[in-house]
This record gives sequence, C-alpha cells and structure tokens, in this order.
Amino acid sequence: MTTPSSHQTAELNLLWGSLILEELTRLGVEHVCMAPGSRSTPLTLAAAHQNKLKQHLHFDERGLGFLALGLAKASQSPVAIITTSGTAVANLYPAIVEAWLTHVPLIILSGDRPQELIGCGANQAISQPGIFAGYAEQMNLPTPSLDYPPQALLSELDQQVSSISSPLHINCMYREPLYCDTLTQDSLFKLFNDYLAPISWWLDASDAYIKHHTSTREALPSVDEIQAFSQGKGVIVAGTLSCHDSNLELIELAQTLGWPILADAQSQLRHHPLAINHIDQLLHQKQTKALLEQAEHILVFGGRLLSKRLIAYIAEQQWRKYWQVLPHNERLDPSHKPKTLWHSNLKAFASQAWGKSSHAHWAKALTDYNEQMEQLFTDKIDNDKFGEAQVIRALAKQPISQLFIGNSLPVRLFDMFSPRGVASNIYTNRGASGIDGLIATASGLAKHKGDATCIVLGDISALHDLNSLAIAANIDTPFVIVVLNNDGGNIFNLLPVPTEPLRKDYYRLSHGFGFAQGAAMFNLKYQSINYGDEQALKRFNHAVNSGLKQAGTSVIEVKVPHNQASKQIAQLAKLIQEQ
Repeated sequence: MTTPSSHQTAELNLLWGSLILEELTRLGVEHVCMAPGSRSTPLTLAAAHQNKLKQHLHFDERGLGFLALGLAKASQSPVAIITTSGTAVANLYPAIVEAWLTHVPLIILSGDRPQELIGCGANQAISQPGIFAGYAEQMNLPTPSLDYPPQALLSELDQQVSSISSPLHINCMYREPLYCDTLTQDSLFKLFNDYLAPISWWLDASDAYIKHHTSTREALPSVDEIQAFSQGKGVIVAGTLSCHDSNLELIELAQTLGWPILADAQSQLRHHPLAINHIDQLLHQKQTKALLEQAEHILVFGGRLLSKRLIAYIAEQQWRKYWQVLPHNERLDPSHKPKTLWHSNLKAFASQAWGKSSHAHWAKALTDYNEQMEQLFTDKIDNDKFGEAQVIRALAKQPISQLFIGNSLPVRLFDMFSPRGVASNIYTNRGASGIDGLIATASGLAKHKGDATCIVLGDISALHDLNSLAIAANIDTPFVIVVLNNDGGNIFNLLPVPTEPLRKDYYRLSHGFGFAQGAAMFNLKYQSINYGDEQALKRFNHAVNSGLKQAGTSVIEVKVPHNQASKQIAQLAKLIQEQ
C-alpha cells in the first residue's frame, strides 16, 4: 500500500475528512456536533471548512451525543458527531443506545490511532471498532492511503447512509502528523488532482456519488381484510408517534370507524377533543374497565406505551383480532400477544378504504367518563394546593412549540393528568428511558429551528446533565428549563420498596441541593417557585410565559416536598376507584 510522504500525510488525512463530510451533506446531513480532540483533527478541520453544515461544539461527549439526538429528532435528518479517540468515543454510548432503540439516525465519526498503535501502550488508544456492539452499524476505515480509491470511499459511505434509520459508527484511523497549514477545499483538491481524477465530475456536482432509490412499498390490508376487521367492537390505541406523523388522520380514522381512540402521552394527540386522554386514570374505574372489556378488536399505532394500566389492559384482554402498525420491522409488545403486524407509515394506513364499523360508537360512554375525569382534575389539582401535577397541567396549557418531558416522575405525571391544553409538539427519550442527557436533548430541539422550547425534568435528571447547561447558555432563542426539585428520586415513593428506611437511604437519595448557583455559574436567568407560596401557580405561569417570549435560556426551579406528588397520586387514585 502506498504511504504518502510525511509532509503529505496530514493533507491526505484532511482530504479524506473533507470527502466524507462533503458527501454527508449531499446525503442530507445538516448538523455536525464536535468535541475538541487532537486525533480527530482531520475531521475537525474539514468541518471548519464546510459551509453547508451548522456546527455545534461542546466539551462533554456524553452531552454532545444527546445534543445530536435532539437535533436529529427535530430535523428528521441524520446528524454527524465528531469525537477524538479513547474514552471520548465511549462517552457517546448512552445517546447511541437511545438513538438505536428509537430509530434516530446519528453518524459517529471517531478519530482513532492507526492499527500499529493499538494494544501496545500508546496513549489514548483503545479498540474502537465495534465499540457500540449491536447499537450501531459499523464502517471501519483504514488509514488514509493513495492506494485506496476515493470512489470506494464515497460508494461505501453512500451504501451505509442512503437508508439510515439508526446510528452508524465510522471509525477513522489517522497517522501523524495530523495538523497542516490551513487549506481551502479547492486548494486541497488541486493538491491531490491525480488521485481525485476518477471522481472529477463529482467535485463539480452537488449530488451524492451513488444515488440509492430505496423501496417505499407499504404493507397494507386489503379491502376485505379491512371490512372483516371493522366488524366488531374495537379500540384504537395511539402509542408513541412523532410530531412529524400525520396524527390527525388517526383521529379521522377513529371517527370513521366509530371506535374510541386511547391516547398515550407521546401520541401527539392528548390535546385533541376527540381523544380519550385520561385512559391511565380511567382504568382505575370499575365502570371503565367493564365497558372496555367488551372490546373485541384492537388497532395499535406505534408502541412504547407509558401507562402500566393501559399495558395491562391490552395484555389481559382476549382479542379476536389484534393489529399493530409500525414504520419499522420490530417487536414493540412486551406481552407478546398474537397479532398481525403492518409495516407502514401512519398516513398510508389510515388513508385506506375504511368504513363505519358494525358497532360504531359502542363505547360512547367513555367520552363522558373522560370529561368527568377532567373535571375532577380541575377541582382537585388545578384549584388545590400548588404541586408537581399542577405544574405539569399548567405547562400543557402554555403556548409552547416544543415540549420535552423528562423521564421518571415528570413523564408519569404528564401521562396521568395532562389536560387537553395546547397542541405542543411532544418529545421524550423513552427508548431506554434514561435520566441522562435530557437537557442536552432538549437543547438540540431548541437549536434546530429556534422554536420556543421547554423541558420539564426532575432534580436528579438535572444534576445528571448539569454540564449541558453550557449548551443551553449558547441558545439565543426562547428555551425554558423547569426543574421539579423534590429533593431526590421520588419516583420510588410510588414503588413497593420494602421499608421506608431502605427507600430513603438507598433509592430516593436526598441531596439538599438547589439550582440557583448552577444557573448563575452558566449565566442563565433563574427564578424559584416555592411550594408554600399562595401565588405559586400564578408566579409559575408568569415565569414560563415570560421565558417563552424572551431570547435565551431561563431556569425555573420548582421546590416541593419529597412526598407531595406521591401523596396526591394516591389520594386521587382512591377517589377515582370509589366513584
């Protein structure tokens, strides 16, 4: 293999980095997220010369990975991540796992030592190929060589990225020297004119080297299958759906069939007046259970449901016909019920020749039960003492373009109690359901288009991702961070930990920290809302509304007792069960 002379090694490294990043832009990549490092210099310099990519920098690779995740969710396009070698790559792991589970396309470009420096004690050298195991596809490149044709590099990249729907790890081995005099892309291409001759036409083009046309054929039921499925009492369940899906067509389908639509918190339909948005709490009621036990057919769109009560209902019911519609070929049913899986997007499936069910409006009473439940929450949450559920319901009524809901207790409260409210785009990280990287992910959402964005998360989650306030500090559009500080992981108040001392010492982990100093450290606007304040709800709504109207990041810390939410959840459950 021909090795370039030492004075051209850095230039050839940079050329390969430039070819890769240029082709990625032609394949739809809009954003590149970078953390500083020496071994990734050829990629960093190439990115610095790229005027087609929006650049985002952060010192913490774990937060960087989640920033890229948020950008990819918001843009619906692949996002590139550049890291140096060693543990820098490993710090991306949590974000890669989340992206793989939820089909978010991330492209990791990791700088690496050449093969001769692996396993011999060289500094910052680990085995990077395959580091993400089954959570990312692999593209392991050799060290740049004039014997490796540029057309092979581009064609492999096109093959890997053309139909990407989950993470791809491109490991880039570079020999030193890594740094070279600043070269423009044009001057770099001229330096390697002979090497690039086979792709000279590509240099002047704007399309990818190889165009891949992937099949868009949907798996859809026939007219006879639809007619047979419609003959019976059925329910429609809206699971986790993207805000980019045609969700209102699902409402139209439910109206056509005359079947109730049970809306998960992540369905983008909780705000809609024709959806049953309180199904989690309704399943406490005997009358609701008795009514829904009559259902014979179920049509599920998406998966990863939040409500354990809804999951249990689906698992325990003996369905005559069970259909599930998913955009990818995967198993999203922990109960493993027998079913028919349709691999289709929502719009194509809902727009088929559906007609009125033979048992249309069989569960009409469910709408009345749902309205009664909303009135109960208005009386017992909105018009009662300030607390976490009241905060969640207040946020749902605010004009927020993008609302990111943190894991653990906040997302549970949203699923249990959120009102119809305003039609915000709802985002979560519910693939692995971790509490890490939440601020960074929401920052990515905010950075894509600059839409007004709010995140609500718990105090432990905020402590977990405190570094990402540095990302938030660089956002110049409205971004509101609401921290529910109940002094520990109080989701465990809802779980059957054997004794209270065990719960306190080993699960809840009270810390006594506040976030005023953290906000000050990153020069962020800060406001505290306290439980005992009679004007707490009014002050909270004003703080959120103000934050959504001004440029930059605002931190709102809501301080509540550790058992406020768990007590309220238990009291409401008892009231509902007694109805």
